[in-house]
Amino acid sequence: MIDTHSHIQFKVFDGTRDEVIKRAKKAGVEKIIAVGTDLISSRKAISISNNYPEVFASVGIHPHHVFPFNEQTEIASSLRDIAMTVIATVETPLASLRLPEEGRAGDEVDAAISELESLINNPKVVAIGETGMDKHVYTKTKYDNYLISERLINLQKVFFGKQIQLAAKYDKALIIHNRESVKETLEVLEKNWNKKLERHCVFHFCEPDKRLLDFAKSHNIFIGVDGDVLTDEQSSLSDKNKQEFVKSIPLELLVLETDSPFISPEPKDLKQILDFVSKLLNKDLENLIYKNSKLLFKL
Repeated sequence: MIDTHSHIQFKVFDGTRDEVIKRAKKAGVEKIIAVGTDLISSRKAISISNNYPEVFASVGIHPHHVFPFNEQTEIASSLRDIAMTVIATVETPLASLRLPEEGRAGDEVDAAISELESLINNPKVVAIGETGMDKHVYTKTKYDNYLISERLINLQKVFFGKQIQLAAKYDKALIIHNRESVKETLEVLEKNWNKKLERHCVFHFCEPDKRLLDFAKSHNIFIGVDGDVLTDEQSSLSDKNKQEFVKSIPLELLVLETDSPFISPEPKDLKQILDFVSKLLNKDLENLIYKNSKLLFKL
């Protein structure tokens, strides 16, 4: 088994990582993909992967973590608006005033993407991501005054598009995050799609949306199924919808993930997900999903 999406490099595993990986191996998890969400966690994913032969890294900037760049853009825009107001109301020659640079935020974005690109050549890096679109309003976040704005969505599109291009340029897999933004996700994919990504791209923690499924089928994109599918007969309607969605995924596009520590606590829990999905589909899926996962990351 391969856990195609975990965050084993996150701080919550500091001090217990050795045991967590041992438990995963004992449960039959042969490889773990440590997925970066920003530059810091991407660098740590590489560091962890260099210390553990069964761990591989993905480097990327999550759409939620685009927010600091959005703040820089808003500050520059506000300062420029103020400066233009001063120009309009005070008899001051335009040439004598130094306006905030409109391209400054763009330079910050380019610098972040450039740093991300510098990480790709490490031999343990097998993917770019997670990247994508996210319009969810997080109540628990490290960012003060977090909100979804048109400016933020546009900036997420920029980061997403650039990371799609990196994956194609360096022949790496692409890990896509989508939350409450199917329309925007597909728009960016359509605009930046490269056939080199076919069979080397995954909709991580895929929402049960037919539009995503149809796009995945037509572009040979894998769909990641996680512990959210683990429900019983007393499950809610939304849980049952997720199960019906899983039944509609072509087996050749199916991979599994824990998204640990978020959806499932540890990579070892992948065995429970595999057993549940196998029972749900009434098929022995272990070998097929293992082959799919190896193909996805070219392992």
